[in-house]
Amino acid sequence: MTSDDKLRPRAFRLDDARPDGGSVVIEEQPDTFLLDGVIEPAEAAIEAAQQQGVLARRGFSWGGLFWSSLGALLALSFGASLMSLIQNFFAHSAVMGWISLPLVAGLGAALGVFVWREVAGLLRQREIAVLHIAFAEARAADDRSAARALVQELSSLYAARPATTRARALLAEHAREIIDGRDLIDIAEREFMLSLDEQATREIANAAKRVSVLTAMSPRATVDVIFVAVQALRLIRRMAEIYGGRPGMIGMLRLARSVGGHLALTASMVAVETGVQQLLGDGILGMVSTKAAEGVANGMLTARVGLSAMAVCRPMPYAARKAPGVKDVAPFLFGGKKGGV
Repeated sequence: MTSDDKLRPRAFRLDDARPDGGSVVIEEQPDTFLLDGVIEPAEAAIEAAQQQGVLARRGFSWGGLFWSSLGALLALSFGASLMSLIQNFFAHSAVMGWISLPLVAGLGAALGVFVWREVAGLLRQREIAVLHIAFAEARAADDRSAARALVQELSSLYAARPATTRARALLAEHAREIIDGRDLIDIAEREFMLSLDEQATREIANAAKRVSVLTAMSPRATVDVIFVAVQALRLIRRMAEIYGGRPGMIGMLRLARSVGGHLALTASMVAVETGVQQLLGDGILGMVSTKAAEGVANGMLTARVGLSAMAVCRPMPYAARKAPGVKDVAPFLFGGKKGGV
């Protein structure tokens, strides 16, 4: 046995029984990111993408000053126009003036709710991104106290979902008993993320299938571009919602920026994963000039966007579970079976 084999993490079984009568098993961990505080490129790319969009902090800039000033002027102009409109109503008829007041109040209330939802959505998505990075750091450092606090925060994030009741009860029990922080985080990932990951991959597979089929049948390239863009944005929103986010308009823009950053940072990894030679071997080269090939290419692009959104929106890094690839979620694009999708 070599020294590497001795250091490699081993599977072990906890004696504590699960509520369903089974036992909690921690399997040997896949090498998604390194231990002892060293983060692998795949995880580093996710965190860098989050910093570019969801967690971006903007200081002073002339462009920001311009848009802030323009927005303030437009808001003042809109307010002055409303005041003038109400005065005109009163000048024309007192009844019309009094009717206009509750309408303006309703407009102001709706605007306030819109702003509140935007701010709440931004804070929620930021909380998930911060949680993701904290889990990665706690697992790499094997920090027991941090793992306990983060698992409790994760449970609070999904407290409103009845489907997580058993998982929350299990984690509350083992948080008091498990000594190794890394093992506690791995159990949390298996209990909370498994069903969410399955739901997310189904959404990605369905979106990739819709795009590949409809763009293959579409007669115009312009329609293809619009349809792919709409499906990509819809998929990004769905990934955020599945993992607990509630992005508004501004939140979607920041999230889309994070997804775009992740796609750019992982471009080389995707090329290796997809395997150009494998695609050529599957006969796709013979369809380069056909609409079928365009459908396959657009389906792969949609799947990649979905996987990037999944990685960015996930509140935990991939550790106990392996990150899926395009061929895992959409094997039909490679000539494989649909796998129940």
